[in-house]
Amino acid sequence: MTKLFIFIGITAFGWIGWWLGSKVGFMTGFISSIAASMVGVYIGWRIGHDYFE
Repeated sequence: MTKLFIFIGITAFGWIGWWLGSKVGFMTGFISSIAASMVGVYIGWRIGHDYFE
């Protein structure tokens, strides 16, 4: 179950990071997508670990 939440976190936060960063430029969108995906991994892991294990 934790892996599912990590996947959802990566997808959602990566998209949000890309959407926000791409308003400035392509590389900014790419870098912000990577950073936001790392945040999504952490939040997805915390949700899966705290509530479903």
